Amino acid sequence: MSRGDFSRQSVRRQLSGEGLRPKKSLGQNFLTDETVLSDIVEAAALTPETCVLEIGPGMGVLTQALAKRAGQVVAVEIDQTILPVLEKNLQGFDHVSVMNQDILKVDLGELFRTHFGEKPVTVVANLPYYITTPIIMKLLEANVPITSIVVMIQREVAQRLSANAGSKDFGAVTLAVQYHAEVSPVRDVSPECFEPMPKVWSSVIRLVPRQKPPVDLLDEKHFFRLVKSAFAQRRKTFINSVSHELTPPVTKEQLKEILLTMNLNENVRGEALDIQQFAQISNILIGEK
Repeated sequence: MSRGDFSRQSVRRQLSGEGLRPKKSLGQNFLTDETVLSDIVEAAALTPETCVLEIGPGMGVLTQALAKRAGQVVAVEIDQTILPVLEKNLQGFDHVSVMNQDILKVDLGELFRTHFGEKPVTVVANLPYYITTPIIMKLLEANVPITSIVVMIQREVAQRLSANAGSKDFGAVTLAVQYHAEVSPVRDVSPECFEPMPKVWSSVIRLVPRQKPPVDLLDEKHFFRLVKSAFAQRRKTFINSVSHELTPPVTKEQLKEILLTMNLNENVRGEALDIQQFAQISNILIGEK
């Protein structure tokens, strides 16, 4: 694949040349649309001083584009069989390093110290749909100097991560991600932009890790237990969900009184509560211990 040539035919030709086929088990769908590639790179706001961690480079199409703008790129690829293709496509990019590892098993602290030192890092990835949330949460909770994360994920997941309270897409994962980062959409991507074509649409989003959480909590673990309990059974009211699921247990009477003091209806569902309201309820419950 020459630089700039990542058409559907080129992808097929390179893979067949190595006796390879896209692996469904790894969620391999290779980007073949130049406008999407350009939008991802623009969202990453790269400069010659930027350090980039790319997750899942695949055949190296996005890696090439990142390497043209950034000062250093470290690409983590789990699929050993595709490395010959990746290495061919990255010839001449001496500032790109490839690691054949599973990002979920990588010690991010060690990776950052070894490759980037104390420098801030931009993460860019075309994530397999089936492990999107674990990878994003690992990045957000790793306590490493990440300035932004630009990822391509399934559109339904992107809608959940960027949802507002009251939306049908709003849930526990929304609150978990938005607690750690500001989320903004970049663009939607049709199945026709990949080889092979997935059955669903994708979206590119940008996450900027927060310097401090958007709410003050007395007990962060209790806050997330409360959130998880509230969405355990979405059709139930907040009170019915939390009184059955929360540990340590809390009575319906306690919850009714708290909602009353907050001018909230006792039949409110978890999806109608925003992050500030969840924080307030959690802090009141902790204060009552």
